[in-house]
Amino acid sequence: MKKVYLDYAATAPTDPQVLDAMQPYFFEKFGNASSLHAYGQEAKKAIEDSRQVMAEFIGASADEIVFTSGGTESDNYALLGSAYALEKKGNHIITTAIEHHAISEPAKFLEKRGFKVTYLKVDKDGLVSPRDLKEAITDKTILVSVMHANNEIGTIQPVAELGRIAREKGICFHTDAVQTVGHIPVNVDELNVDLLSLSAHKFYGPKGVGALYVRKGVRLETFMRGGDQEKGRRASTHNTTGIVGLAKAVQLSRKSMDEEMRFQSALRDRLIREIPAKIPEVRLNGHPVLRLPNNVNFSIKYIEGESILLNLDLAGIACSTGSACTSSSLEPSHVLLAIGLDHGTAHGSLRITLGRWTKESDIDYLLEKLPPIVQKLRAMSPLYEKD
Repeated sequence: MKKVYLDYAATAPTDPQVLDAMQPYFFEKFGNASSLHAYGQEAKKAIEDSRQVMAEFIGASADEIVFTSGGTESDNYALLGSAYALEKKGNHIITTAIEHHAISEPAKFLEKRGFKVTYLKVDKDGLVSPRDLKEAITDKTILVSVMHANNEIGTIQPVAELGRIAREKGICFHTDAVQTVGHIPVNVDELNVDLLSLSAHKFYGPKGVGALYVRKGVRLETFMRGGDQEKGRRASTHNTTGIVGLAKAVQLSRKSMDEEMRFQSALRDRLIREIPAKIPEVRLNGHPVLRLPNNVNFSIKYIEGESILLNLDLAGIACSTGSACTSSSLEPSHVLLAIGLDHGTAHGSLRITLGRWTKESDIDYLLEKLPPIVQKLRAMSPLYEKD
């Protein structure tokens, strides 16, 4: 049976060249980067070289990069670190109704501890209004956090404009760029951000490693306490192999990004054209133009998204209904509800995300298998009016 992976937003396979770069640091160059002997100093040099690679990729300085265990830790550090460092200045945080749970859950945690959080609404395409941000800011606002692109519907936010508004007010601005770094150009100065989260496994690096960009002068309360690694900002023995893998993934993305954007955008646009042409009563979720090159999200009416996924899986096709972090939940996506979908329509969502190894033939196969699956499931649905 043919196997097709179309769930790259959940995770991407580690590029073999990344694995090759990591291999020596498991056994030959295994030292603890905090050790003073040659083994330790060899590991430390690899980490600092990787830090420079990561910094240059996003237009930062090396000392502005803090290595973490991934996107969730980076997001938590940005929110909790900012809140506790700035609580004497104010207690108001602004974010959006469509953030990843790595942002929304820390926000709820802070609300229980006396902070006030405003969740900006989005329009039908998932876009945040700069005017709404301006109106939400108060003299107690200490942090704004808006994701660069949504992990479910692919909408790219006007982060540069939002960041400029926050900067004019002297407010720290964070963006969750987990879905964009390595896939589209990301420059911290052009985006006007003070904090930026990223994760290696979303762009063909290893799982369990990521980074938080922290602009010079930004105050963060220490998130993990213990040793003095990362200049006291993040205690824990360095994951040298993972950090080296992250840097290699960055180098590969720098070389291939333009070509991958063009190719994936063409496949994405083909899906956006052909799926509604082959299947009636289908809704595209997310902005039709301002979206990630590798993301397509549809709501297919009258059937459950989970039923579509199971049938696609039986055909060897891997997709998702939304965020992998909430795949066990029976509740409809908070993102789809936020853009105005009713519960029934939101339950019928299908997210298709493309990657480095997606081929035109994979799209052919999906377009062959999906319509009869939908037809079969709708025939069993009491909600679908049959001819």
